[in-house]
Amino acid sequence: QVQLVESGGGLVQPGGSLRLSCAASGFNLDYYAIGWFRQVPGKEREGVSCISSTTPTTYYADSVKGRFSISRDNAKNTVYLQMDSLRPDDTAVYSCAATPQFRHCVAGVALDFWGQGTQVTVSS
Repeated sequence: QVQLVESGGGLVQPGGSLRLSCAASGFNLDYYAIGWFRQVPGKEREGVSCISSTTPTTYYADSVKGRFSISRDNAKNTVYLQMDSLRPDDTAVYSCAATPQFRHCVAGVALDFWGQGTQVTVSS
């Protein structure tokens, strides 16, 4: 099977941290740019961050710059999103997606594979 599986979500207080994982199976993650996206009820899906398939090229939405950091471990076929200084408006379902082209990740188009998502809730 071809699959992306997210993990690491949960409940955290404002100012806290979480690390999300996106694990690939059934395909080689080395050939894909990976993006993190988030969505809350009643709002459009928002692109959060992308990382290229080659030596790191990264993208961050303005809303998360300086707080989130994306990385990849090809030996583990996994991409991570380190989330620091979390705010209540970061609350969302976070999903990862894969595309061969980094520019498509940034644009949020032509995404071949999606995970099911993991819930992040930031609340006191």
